[in-house]
Amino acid sequence: MAPLRFSFLVLAVALQSIFLSQVFAAPAPVEEAQPFQRRAKCANIRIRKEWRDLTVAERQDYIRAVKCLMSTPSTSTRRGVVSRFDEFQACHIDLTDEVHQVGHFLAWHRHFLTLYANAMRDECGYQGPATYWDWSRDADGPGRMRDSPVFDPVTGFGGDGATSSPSPNPGNPGFPGFPGFPGGGGGCVATGPFNTTRLNLGPGTAVGEHCLTRAIGDQMKSSLTSANVQATLAQTTFETFRTTLENGGRAVNGFGIHGGGHAAVGGEMVNPYSSPGDPLFYLHHGNLDRIWWKWQSADLANRLNAISGPTTQRPPFTNVTLNFMMPYTSLIPPLAVREIMDIEAEPSCFQYAD
Repeated sequence: MAPLRFSFLVLAVALQSIFLSQVFAAPAPVEEAQPFQRRAKCANIRIRKEWRDLTVAERQDYIRAVKCLMSTPSTSTRRGVVSRFDEFQACHIDLTDEVHQVGHFLAWHRHFLTLYANAMRDECGYQGPATYWDWSRDADGPGRMRDSPVFDPVTGFGGDGATSSPSPNPGNPGFPGFPGFPGGGGGCVATGPFNTTRLNLGPGTAVGEHCLTRAIGDQMKSSLTSANVQATLAQTTFETFRTTLENGGRAVNGFGIHGGGHAAVGGEMVNPYSSPGDPLFYLHHGNLDRIWWKWQSADLANRLNAISGPTTQRPPFTNVTLNFMMPYTSLIPPLAVREIMDIEAEPSCFQYAD
């Protein structure tokens, strides 16, 4: 059978909206042309590395820092927020409809990851590299996705959810109409450092204590291959790049790398709002940001400041510009898109190892 080729809209409907799709027609994309000029480079550039390229000690300390955020009390007054980890999840929940299917999708998530990495370092003493999960290393091979080092019960984030039917968290979407879904157990994560984790927010916009669920499967391997990454990188405009990355489409197999990564993990990760409840969210989006930087770096003169797309999912539409102010709820004041386009300048100050 030929590989399934679906737009992200089809994926969202089939998976009960992994991420919200545009219902109304967006404005014609306008690529903002800006003179090429790099901002001052940070004196201290931190290197981000792929999870399996961290030492065992670094991996274990990263996990420790995540659990530290989960146990650090929050001063937020937002309903349901208990810990600093919750604050980040709440920010994403509250802004999901504003930062997906819009021109600043990549820019917003880039700085969201930086804020999370800063909190791990400044508040929980993590001194190792920020990290990402290059799922193409797993998707290209013959092995199962659940055998990836990120799911290791000792040096990773733990494995699949326990077999459960129905899901203990019915608010997390399932996979009706697609043979083989969900991939794994679908219940509470059974092994590893987060097998007793209780999330305070979600599923979706709900508030309530529940376990972290996963349903790891191989059905998304075709969406996460290096060939799909290269097909995404081959897009020549920011508009086609961002839509291919976020939504998939004709240029790639399966559902594309954004939706494919969420669906491959399953459980909390496929919820459009509360997906940051799984710490793997930050590694998945870290890899998406790495791919965006690869695309930018291939032609910095024309791509460093390339931005386009709507500022909202629904009309009245305006086109995003470098001056568009991105909200981050209580985490920080709004930040202009232009501030995060160059990862080697403030406030980002990082680079990728590969």
